[in-house]
Amino acid sequence: MPRVLAGVRLDRRQAEAEILRVWSHQLDPNIAAHARPTGLRNGTLFVAVDSNVWLDEIVRYRRREILERLQNSFGRELVARISFRSG
Repeated sequence: MPRVLAGVRLDRRQAEAEILRVWSHQLDPNIAAHARPTGLRNGTLFVAVDSNVWLDEIVRYRRREILERLQNSFGRELVARISFRSG
């Protein structure tokens, strides 16, 4: 059974679900209201931002803070990078 669970990466999938669940608790409520994680792949967390104005704000001024908070909570291996996209 442990080999089967390792094969489907259950621990990693649980961590991904936890990131999605705690997003609003880790970040400024204004950011959480305008940005939401959409997936995690190969250490990159993908985040959809609801407008170009907020996208610019987050990428210019808040990206490092968001990445550091998530890395402190989940580790640098799981969240190595963040990709923000409008949509």
